[in-house]
Amino acid sequence: MAKAVCGVYEIHPERVAQARAGLPQEAVLKEAALLLKALADPTRMRLLLALRAAGELCVCDLALLAGVSVSAVSHQLRLLRQARLVAFRREGKQVYYRLADEHVERLLDGALEHAAENT
Repeated sequence: MAKAVCGVYEIHPERVAQARAGLPQEAVLKEAALLLKALADPTRMRLLLALRAAGELCVCDLALLAGVSVSAVSHQLRLLRQARLVAFRREGKQVYYRLADEHVERLLDGALEHAAENT
């Protein structure tokens, strides 16, 4: 496979300016990177997809579905909460998790659709 390298070093100022103008603020860029990093793990994707399908699940249910320990699920859920991908509610001693909002569902749908195109 040939490398994709410029044969001639040339700057295209108009295109660079257009691309620069389309970049979000640094804080938004970092938040988006954190979000995508949180999605970049099969266990976390499995947890999110389970929540998409069921609507709301507790940590024990998620551990069973993901095939990992409750402790491992709790750790993954902490990362997903930090990325604002999941929300939770308490009912007595039980904690139930759900997708944070419809944006998360669209992210999952888009990722799965894109991945299915290559299989």
